[in-house]
Amino acid sequence: VQLVESGGGLVQAGDSLRLSCAGSGLTVRSYGIAWFRQGPGKEREFVAVIRQSSSTTYYADSVKGPFTISRDNAKNTMLLQMESLKSEDTAVYYCAAGLPIISTLRAVGTYNYWGQGTQVTVSS
Repeated sequence: VQLVESGGGLVQAGDSLRLSCAGSGLTVRSYGIAWFRQGPGKEREFVAVIRQSSSTTYYADSVKGPFTISRDNAKNTMLLQMESLKSEDTAVYYCAAGLPIISTLRAVGTYNYWGQGTQVTVSS
């Protein structure tokens, strides 16, 4: 199983970015697929998830509105569209796959498979 993120980069505050997470060895629609991020000197934190069964989405309060998570089943890929980026969004972004239940959606330990991360840097 492999998850590979792409789409990170250096942008200015207010800009947009779209991150992609391509899966191999697993079918993304059969898993809950989440995005986490880890800023400098911070712990890894939950960003968003799309559930495996209902495709319901959940977001961290800090990104609700500007960020949109989606899944392209035909390409076996998960996307994170990020609008109106702020300097505090600067982090390494990771995609992850697992079988979360409602109570464990936001927990790092819920997810069995992780990508290598992609850097997003927002300059103010």
